[in-house]
Amino acid sequence: MSEEKEYLSKEKFDELQKELDHLKSVRRKEIAESLEFAKSLGDLSENAEYHEARQDQAETEDRIVKLELMLKSAVITEKHKGGVIGIGSTVSIKKVDEKSERRYQIVGSEESNTKEGKISNKSPLGEALIGKSKGDKFSYETPSGIVSCTVVNVE
Repeated sequence: MSEEKEYLSKEKFDELQKELDHLKSVRRKEIAESLEFAKSLGDLSENAEYHEARQDQAETEDRIVKLELMLKSAVITEKHKGGVIGIGSTVSIKKVDEKSERRYQIVGSEESNTKEGKISNKSPLGEALIGKSKGDKFSYETPSGIVSCTVVNVE
């Protein structure tokens, strides 16, 4: 399994580390207690509480493994200033034939949130923007066709 780098801001890294610590120290204990209680109820084959606790345990352990791998391969990004677009850059773009500009911050995939204007470096738009500079024209593919844009500003 190749280890792919996961780009995270320091804040997101700390948030994920806190979640991992909580899952390992608190959530595992809660699940163990639920399992013990469910076992005390008797026949495990028809015990809904036991099956639910086992499901919670599996999901929690999967999340712990995912977080550990993510944090292990994390590259901490910083706010990217001006010049060439990279992870951490805030970019204003304008689509051809539109008057309004759109503003995005390029982030790692774990932090992407389009409602907050944060797009993944792995998204079609994010990939198209990486390496561009103010004034560059570029295109990227969407499900509804190719979109052409111009980089208006890089922060």
